[in-house]
Amino acid sequence: MDKTLIRRIGAEFIGTYALVTAGCGAIIVNTQTGALGHVGVALTFGLIVAVMIAATGHISGAHFNPAVTLAFAVTKFLKWAEVPFYIAAQMLAATLAALTLRLLFPEAPGLGATVPVGPELQSFVLEILLTAALMFVIIAVATDGKATGAPAALAIGFTVALDAMWGGPISGASMNPARSFGPALVSGVWTAHWLYWVGPILGAVIGALAYQLIRDPSPLASAS
Repeated sequence: MDKTLIRRIGAEFIGTYALVTAGCGAIIVNTQTGALGHVGVALTFGLIVAVMIAATGHISGAHFNPAVTLAFAVTKFLKWAEVPFYIAAQMLAATLAALTLRLLFPEAPGLGATVPVGPELQSFVLEILLTAALMFVIIAVATDGKATGAPAALAIGFTVALDAMWGGPISGASMNPARSFGPALVSGVWTAHWLYWVGPILGAVIGALAYQLIRDPSPLASAS
């Protein structure tokens, strides 16, 4: 394995660990204290994504999410040979983050696990829509040289927060299989876990392909 790939998967590990620790930690703290509220939890997810993209985006692309990694590979912005390394780092980081939360909050029942409220189909469709919107923004600001309206970190962080604000009370607004897997594994809460894989992966691919359809084909647009 070359040193460049090692640095990239290291960045993915750190970013994903921070995402799950801070985001799911905010859910736990709010459950125990009520200090953050739903908006506060949503903003925590958005802020941690924004700051970690700012810190590591230039190293790995700052996916922190297997669905995002797969969508970048589908659209040929990432080599398929590198996908397993990215996803392994993300999954390991999410699991260790959940273990950290278990040590910090041993009585927390679900460790911020995502569980649908209402019909599974409702949450499944919602996860597709939320992730498609997120991936549409990600691929625009990350791969299109003409998408200069806002810094990538803020644009993506705001999208995460927005998605979490309106989708969180129903599906948990995971948009990220690793984010759901870590808490599920450590807490043992696997309720409808399938939809937090299939929904985000479908949504990410749809969002990425949708942007590809409207992308300006001029040379500047393909700069990354």
